[in-house]
Amino acid sequence: MRRAFLAITGLAASTTALVVFKAAPGTGQLAREVPAPAPTAAGKAEPAAGPDRKTPSGSPKPTRSAAGASRSASSATPKRPAAPPTGTAAAQPSASTVVGPVVTNEFGEVQVRITVVGDRIVNAAALRLPRRTAQSDLRSDQVDSRYSGTVGMVVERQSADLDTITGATATSDSYRGSLQAAIDQAR
Repeated sequence: MRRAFLAITGLAASTTALVVFKAAPGTGQLAREVPAPAPTAAGKAEPAAGPDRKTPSGSPKPTRSAAGASRSASSATPKRPAAPPTGTAAAQPSASTVVGPVVTNEFGEVQVRITVVGDRIVNAAALRLPRRTAQSDLRSDQVDSRYSGTVGMVVERQSADLDTITGATATSDSYRGSLQAAIDQAR
């Protein structure tokens, strides 16, 4: 009986505390601003005023009680973030997409699209690959998985100088041909 009473009392107390502390935004904790050290005439930084220290003017720093601080924090309006500085910022290069020509081989057509930011290739994708039989499907998937994507061989090497995929020579050659044309258009 005693354990049940203590458990219920503990649960009620923790629930009450949780509700009180989470009731209104900004009333649970107070943000405390610490001023940056002010430089002195000699060029050395003077320590910031704290609860035990005096301000640079020599007067003691005013302190608030915890009760007064939470009262004033709940009635204060939240500060809005400062506007971003207006000035000349370095322009971010925009991404451009370039599609290479369709290159045909005995198994089908291959076409590659690249995404370029500045002078870097950041993505490559095969738009067309041979899909006539299960075998050509398998070979096309091998070429696509090794060459394409943001971590594929195209992005890694930044060129059309790619290793030939064993068993998919014609598709590899066609992919490199479309890729090289897309790279040439991008530059």
